[in-house]
Amino acid sequence: MIATALFIFVGCSLWSVLYSFTSSKSLPRERFVGLKQYDRLFDSSRWMESMENIAIYGLCALVFSLGVGFLLAVAMDQKIRFENTFRTIFLYPFALSFIVTGLVWQWVLNADFGIQQVIRDIGFTTFEFNLLASREYSIYALVIAGLWQGTGFVMALMLAGLRSIDQEIWKASRVDGIPAWRTYLFIVIPMMRPVFITTLVIIASGIVKVYDLVVALTGGGPGISSEMPAKYVYDYMFGRANLGQALAASTVMLSTVLIILIPWAYLEFSEKKGDSHA
Repeated sequence: MIATALFIFVGCSLWSVLYSFTSSKSLPRERFVGLKQYDRLFDSSRWMESMENIAIYGLCALVFSLGVGFLLAVAMDQKIRFENTFRTIFLYPFALSFIVTGLVWQWVLNADFGIQQVIRDIGFTTFEFNLLASREYSIYALVIAGLWQGTGFVMALMLAGLRSIDQEIWKASRVDGIPAWRTYLFIVIPMMRPVFITTLVIIASGIVKVYDLVVALTGGGPGISSEMPAKYVYDYMFGRANLGQALAASTVMLSTVLIILIPWAYLEFSEKKGDSHA
């Protein structure tokens, strides 16, 4: 089963890389053009904009999802009343698809009847919060919607990690007079390293393939201000019938992931190997 999955993944990846060097249009054809597809890709303002956008989206998603998710998990771990109710409320957005999330936030951020209009009706008539119409800030509409959907799931993972910590550690820290924040920072968080790594991998995989949220919320606009690499690939593969250009873009995405993943995997496994020999 694993061998079959690896064969399909590696085979499809190699096929994509191979045909990214061709002039394939609607159908693949073995007419090699060297690096022309890549030259065209990096000369494209749309592609460069999408790479900048995914960097902003990814950084915000990683930092705020982990930070807010962990803080929510810490709050839930205090055995608060109605914990199950709050946990359900925070987890509910994760049950929605990105399409539904995009449509919901399109209504919430709509200038005519969303947040902006509600606050103006209260009396703040000059208040402006129209992210969807702003070329400069439209990417942050995606960030807000993505965080709203995914932070509850991160909270659930972190809470499971916190609940797995031996309670004797907390008793010992209280006996020694160690403040709770120092216990979290120097004892609990290092012990939760596997949970953090798992969460990072899940968040990162969602960042790389973000597509449907863009389509539902901003459509990549205004202009190309909220364009994403996955949308670029889809549009060139199916909308413009330019398979070679789409595969070149997907190869760059794959290469970027591998550049980050391979050094991390090497350090992680070499460290475990060192620990086992010790």
